[in-house]
Formats: sequence, C-alpha cells, structure tokens
Amino acid sequence: MDRIKACEEKFAALFGGKPNSGEGNDPELMQILQRLIFGEISYTGPLDDRMRELITCVVLSTCQCLPQLKAHTAAALNAGVSPLELREAIYSCMPFIGCPRTLNAVSAMDEALSARGIALPLEGASRVSEDERLAEGRRIQEAIYGTEIRDEFASLPRPFDQELPDVLSGWLFGDFYTRGVLDGRTRELLSLVVLAALGADRQLPAHVFGCLKSGCTAEEVYTALLHALPYMGFPLGVNAIRAARSVISPDG
Repeated sequence: MDRIKACEEKFAALFGGKPNSGEGNDPELMQILQRLIFGEISYTGPLDDRMRELITCVVLSTCQCLPQLKAHTAAALNAGVSPLELREAIYSCMPFIGCPRTLNAVSAMDEALSARGIALPLEGASRVSEDERLAEGRRIQEAIYGTEIRDEFASLPRPFDQELPDVLSGWLFGDFYTRGVLDGRTRELLSLVVLAALGADRQLPAHVFGCLKSGCTAEEVYTALLHALPYMGFPLGVNAIRAARSVISPDG
C-alpha cells in the first residue's frame, strides 16, 4: 500500500473523515504531515492504534499542543480508548510536566469529551487511602527501579534526603500508578515518551529499563519513540532512540 492510500485509510479510522486534498491556506504542509504520520509511521512497528493514540495524547499534553490534543482525544475514542483510560494517561503526566500544564491538558480533554456527549466528571479511580499511598508507591517503585532514587539523594541534608524520594514515591507511584485502569506496561511506555518529549535525556535510560522490566518488548519501545517523533521533533526523538539503544543494545 502506498502512503497516500494508507493515509486515507488510517485518517478515516481515527478521525472519520478524509485527509487534506488541497483545502486551507497550507495544503502542501498538511499533506506532508498527514502522509508521514498516518501513511507511514502509524504502520511501523507492533503497537495498535489504541496505544498509539495514548502516546500521541500524552506527548501533545507535554508540548501543550491543546488544539491538537482535542482532535486526538476524539481519535483516541475512535481507536477504542475508553474515557477513563485517556484520563489516566493524561493525569499521569503531572509528576513529569508539572501541575499547570497537566491542568491545561485535562481541560482540553474534558472539552473534547463533553463534545462527544460524555458526562463529566468520570467515575473515580483512587484505590489507596492517604495512609497507604506512600507505602504502596514505594512497593511499586522498588519492584521496577529498586532504591536507586533513595540511594542517590541520601547525601542531601535533612529533611531533603527523605522528602525528595518520598515525593517521587508517593506522587508518581502512590497517587497515580495505584489507580489501576492502565496497566504497568502502558504507564511505563507513556512515561518514557513524556520524558522524551521533555528532553530529559538523563532519565531516559532508566525508564527504558523500566519499560522492559514491565513487559514491553524492545520493538514496542522503539515503536513508541518513533511514533512520538513527529510530535516532538526529530532531535528529541532521535536522542530518545539513542538512549533506548544504549540500554537495549549497549554494544551495538
């Protein structure tokens, strides 16, 4: 299948319409974009459309591309992502991109969900109590990453030696990973592409390892990063793929 035909089929499946055929002020640019993403990259690697749209939505949230996030919220639903799954994916960005940007992304998502007639707020997903969140977060974190963060910051003066690792354990793993809805493999893959979009090169190798330990294959890791590349740009995408290769094929 050539790229134009492939683009038409993928675009129809995700957006229920036709790709650009000459409309607007910049039709050539839109055709370059659409044929690359929907006619080529969307067919490369083993991930399905559902996972690809989750990846797209968290990268758009990271980059604060809110008009595009609204469009891809609809595409994610068309690909079979449930509203709860999409909400959890965007919620989980908060420890990486911060509170304000996450709130912006959630607002854009909610607007798109409401436009589809989905009642808000969605049902709650919290599964741990305030008293349980830190211990449960540590349990999840250490099963994947061990005590690396706690060990690294043990030399900080008190109370920072304890507070910094506890914020990570309690916030990322205790507040979000415990919520269910998305499995650990999905959460790790989404965390990886968010870090890639941020250019967080130092954290990328550890999270590639986290993906592999959570059940992702090497092909899925590379596919996720390639799929995210058009949304974050070539330099960030290639740097992330290099980081993945350093873990997957350290002698390659």
